Amino acid sequence: MKRTTVIPTIITERLILRPPVHADLLPMQEMLASDRARFMGGPYDSKGAWRLFCQDIALWQIYGHGALMIDLRSNGACVGEVGINHGPFYPEKELGWLLFEGHEGQGYAHEASAALRDWAFDQLRLESLVSYIDPHNHTSIAVAQRLGAILDPDALRQDAEDLVYRHWPGSKQPSPTAVV
Repeated sequence: MKRTTVIPTIITERLILRPPVHADLLPMQEMLASDRARFMGGPYDSKGAWRLFCQDIALWQIYGHGALMIDLRSNGACVGEVGINHGPFYPEKELGWLLFEGHEGQGYAHEASAALRDWAFDQLRLESLVSYIDPHNHTSIAVAQRLGAILDPDALRQDAEDLVYRHWPGSKQPSPTAVV
């Protein structure tokens, strides 16, 4: 049986969350090769970056969710990625985000993550999501807290040192304004 999954495009006030395309590989490789990837198992060489990029896309066919690129509505610039990860290395479905250099501190990670989180609860009918965060990644901890996620010390971890923040449906955060 052939499974076909339509990867959504989610539009928020300032962002367009869209399916990854080949042109996104180079900026992803650059980010994943940098010190910015240290909180997610990196830095990665080009083969490792390719594997992660392909995994983000393949998850849509396997689980019905995966990664979306974050574009600015104002000028179309791609500023990062948001995704729902799953598979043998994730004890639970994980909401994750990353921004490219120079795009931090503007609320893009929060806005994109809130939109994908709300889409996942609505479309996938999940009971909860988690975010696995390195305890030294204070920026991502702040995003998780701003999203309304609660530290869950009893949750299974991807890595023993990770903090696990749990997201519940109905968090009082901005919802997507449109799904295409």
